[in-house]
Amino acid sequence: MRDWTGSVAFITGGARGIGLGIARALGRRGVSLALADVDEAALSRSAEELSRLTVVETYRLDVRDRAAFAVTADEAEKALGHVDLLFNNAGIVPFSTAEELRYDKWDLALAVNLSGVINGIQTFLPRMIERGAGHVVNTASGAGLVADPNVLYVTTKFAVVGLSESLRLAVAKHGIDVSVLCPGPVDTDIVRNTRLSDGGAAVALRDDLVPAVEAFIRSGPGVDAVGEMVVAGVEARSPWIFTGEEIRPHLEKRMAALLGSL
Repeated sequence: MRDWTGSVAFITGGARGIGLGIARALGRRGVSLALADVDEAALSRSAEELSRLTVVETYRLDVRDRAAFAVTADEAEKALGHVDLLFNNAGIVPFSTAEELRYDKWDLALAVNLSGVINGIQTFLPRMIERGAGHVVNTASGAGLVADPNVLYVTTKFAVVGLSESLRLAVAKHGIDVSVLCPGPVDTDIVRNTRLSDGGAAVALRDDLVPAVEAFIRSGPGVDAVGEMVVAGVEARSPWIFTGEEIRPHLEKRMAALLGSL
């Protein structure tokens, strides 16, 4: 079991959903928390709750803004100490049919779900390399391993999986671990939050699809259970962290098809 004493975690999308679940799990272990999110009201609520467990600092941050990311990282490390646990968790669920794809939709999906992860890595990785320690957890999705027709979302999440697997190989020599979280359905408000996010209305799910998608999401574990799964994955230094077995038959089918094509 890891000794978490003195650890500092930086969590994007940390005020809601899976990010909040991770923060709660870490807070219960005494990890100091830097929570970054675009939702200032949620940041305030989360800080009030989590401050009963541990030291918490909050920052309004749009992960697309590289300059703001660097400033926030400096402020967090000045307040809490060196960040050795980085959770690139902020994301949206963009949707578009193939017929309605446009450059602005691509730009938004890639900026939040992929560039947001890259910005977190590029901000903190040099610091971790210099210290020779750290753990990075990037939130992807089961849709980053098995495709569905939502090309915007799948593209970003496959990219995060590949980035994470490659980065893990590249930084192991520096004493840094990398995991990729590939959740299935998790009971969050991500569909609604996507619509309310800056520009999110352009890539929001069609109204007729929302009930079924939200029902699927609600069928999964809650964010607190997922937070504990993530912490367990970090302790195990696992390359992949899953939240359930829903993906297994689809992954087996994909692997068989890939091997059969060789």
